[in-house]
Amino acid sequence: MTDLTPLLPAAEALIQRLAKAGLTVATAESCTGGLIAGTLTEVSGSSAVVDRGYVTYSNEAKTDMLGVPAELIAHVGAVSREVALAMVEGALARSGADLAVAVTGIAGPNGGSPEKPVGLVHFGIARRGHPARHDVQIFAGLDRSGVRLATVAHALKLLGEAAEG
Repeated sequence: MTDLTPLLPAAEALIQRLAKAGLTVATAESCTGGLIAGTLTEVSGSSAVVDRGYVTYSNEAKTDMLGVPAELIAHVGAVSREVALAMVEGALARSGADLAVAVTGIAGPNGGSPEKPVGLVHFGIARRGHPARHDVQIFAGLDRSGVRLATVAHALKLLGEAAEG
């Protein structure tokens, strides 16, 4: 089981920042399997800011729940800039949230390739009324749990930046 304790101070600070700004958030998660939403909802008072979380582990879920075109996934692969952006745009469009974050990556230990190594994670971040942004990280040398925790930590950071405008 992944220990979320080290991430709770960042989650608490983000929840306070979002509540003060009157902003809500949605998550669209593949490689983290709901850990971003889970980390946020560990914080008392999170119900004021967490709108919803989509766990879209399969390609079919990305299409069904977020509207990511199946043709896009087939063309560029689920772990890609394009899919991360489509996921975050879908999460924002299908929710009432002001902010959304999406993650798609390879947590390992299997599934990597020279082009897409274990630890590769694409992020989408969006704020209603603004264009979605992409970020990519390679969390090399970490085990599966480490990649997932690093992904959650980076997603919380990106949400904090998006909250600032």
